[in-house]
Amino acid sequence: MSRFSAAVAEEAAQLLVTRRLAATPGAVLPEHLRPQTVEEALQIQQAFANLWCEQTDDSIGGWKCLQPSEDKLIIAPIFTSTINSVAPVTAVTTAEKVRIEPELAFYIAKDLPARETPYTASDVDAAIGRTHLALELIHCRYAEPGTTTFADNLADNLVNQGLFVGPEVDATQAAKASTVNFAANANGQSIFAGEGRHPNLGPRLPLYWLAEFLRSRGEGLQAGQVIITGSYAGIWDIPTGSTLTVEYQGLGTLTVSFNAA
Repeated sequence: MSRFSAAVAEEAAQLLVTRRLAATPGAVLPEHLRPQTVEEALQIQQAFANLWCEQTDDSIGGWKCLQPSEDKLIIAPIFTSTINSVAPVTAVTTAEKVRIEPELAFYIAKDLPARETPYTASDVDAAIGRTHLALELIHCRYAEPGTTTFADNLADNLVNQGLFVGPEVDATQAAKASTVNFAANANGQSIFAGEGRHPNLGPRLPLYWLAEFLRSRGEGLQAGQVIITGSYAGIWDIPTGSTLTVEYQGLGTLTVSFNAA
């Protein structure tokens, strides 16, 4: 059982909300507010989402997820105000660079609400409306990332700061894309060239898990939400102000530029 009350989780979440609004990294949370378990981190994460949406008139526009490992749950909300599809994109930088991850994004076209019956892969497939190229924007809100635990980062939405959604791609091809060859260039300079591999070997597998995980907690996915399911090639650091072109060979190409917040 968690040692956290709702009030403690909300106090911790408010510190993280304030930090994110100010775009200023800070220390790990005080010990009495710092999550020690995945469940405590999820309590703070949920309180964060409630406070953020209330204070900024925002909503949960999507999720990031991966299939869980033995002791880690990879899940975090992405807020509607941070989802963009038109360049330039304003982002908080790290050492004058924007940190991104190349992914695929799945738009939900039909609600997958809480229910008693588990969701099957076929149920989730039928709810997917479109598939797009996408870049997750990354920013750690802890001043010393090397001192954080997984629970610290889970509480603060797994370093997500937003999402850039690129062009729509063929859904059938994308669903089978366990690997993708990339050619990424920023102002003509190579950022990454070579094969990327999905961490779960299939980009829809984490989405199947997410739908069932949320259902089991009395929650669900809503039509219009967009889901990303893991980076194919780690984190890329892109110089602020540059124009980035990323070819996902066999799927499509996206182009975007970033401004510093």
